[in-house]
Amino acid sequence: MNKGVVLVMTFLMAFGFMGETGVNAKVKTYHQKSSALTGYGNTRKLNNKKVHFVKVPKKYSHISNKATNRTVYSTRGNKVNFISNYLLPYPGKNNQRWGNPQSIAISKSGFMYILYCPTNTKNRGRIVRYNLTKLNALGVQKHRSTFQKTFVKVNGKYSATKLAYQNAIKVGPLFNTGHGQSLAYNRKNHGLYMWIDNEKTARVPVSKWGYIAHISAKSLKPDRKIRFKLSRNGTWIPGGHNLTFDNSGNAYFWTNPGSGANVFKGKIHHSKVKFRRTKQILKHLPGTRLQGMGYNPVRHRLMLVSDDSLASFPTSKLVGKGHLTNGSFNWSAFAPKREFEGVAYGNSSRAYLLVNHNPEVLVSDRSY
Repeated sequence: MNKGVVLVMTFLMAFGFMGETGVNAKVKTYHQKSSALTGYGNTRKLNNKKVHFVKVPKKYSHISNKATNRTVYSTRGNKVNFISNYLLPYPGKNNQRWGNPQSIAISKSGFMYILYCPTNTKNRGRIVRYNLTKLNALGVQKHRSTFQKTFVKVNGKYSATKLAYQNAIKVGPLFNTGHGQSLAYNRKNHGLYMWIDNEKTARVPVSKWGYIAHISAKSLKPDRKIRFKLSRNGTWIPGGHNLTFDNSGNAYFWTNPGSGANVFKGKIHHSKVKFRRTKQILKHLPGTRLQGMGYNPVRHRLMLVSDDSLASFPTSKLVGKGHLTNGSFNWSAFAPKREFEGVAYGNSSRAYLLVNHNPEVLVSDRSY
């Protein structure tokens, strides 16, 4: 091989033009030949009028670091308040950009996973794991500003408190995340999963193929992926942008093709995926943006997340032909015009709400 060819190959490898490199190089990808969509037709529309549509604000509110009242209050619908718990570290370790969190997941053992997708790294991001047991014991809720500056030195060094915070935080590498709104914890098998939904531009997928990755809890990056198609009778559905699991390991995501909220239910196995569209199309969406999806493991309810708007309903009503009625729904609207990124649950029915501007996790003041 001549010197010129070696130089060209070195350049290509350095800039990632020779396929999956770096942290993605060892990811096993399973190519599912059969369609992952097992059912799509015979639906009916449900007039879930308890849910009201909340338009995305023209400009999100940016809450100051010095704000003393950070509570997110409900203004309509079911009453609930979200109380500030964790003002997330910013900047991140080694001055990394942790300013654009996209999804949240919480394990049974008390680890909180936040997926960050910096605005300057298209379709790439990283997962950061927070040990909530350790952080709560250190009283981070009472020292929010100090916790936010966990990775900021004062006079060239970290305080003992900040070093203790850092010991409770594990930082994963950058990898191909796609938009990043779908990180989810499977309470049945204790696994972390997410869609790799690469986009050309905002909400415009690169292809019709779906990719779901299993995330290693040790390395905080994908260790295997499944490539599949969601197609039925000539209809292709792009991969989802949100994901959650119930206590039995059933996977769910929702879309809006223009006819209303379509809820899909299925199973994610080691090397294959199966989903079906549930039989009732929800006429009223909670809002403009499909920001996330959550599952309350105590109340057994699915939650649809939009900006300043949350709607939930029981999973048991999705079986068979569907038995949801308007009375099945809970819905709340909120005032702050902050970007709602996702909702997750630990082992109680208190909801953890991830918001942006500034990155923060709040917890509901009641079962929700």
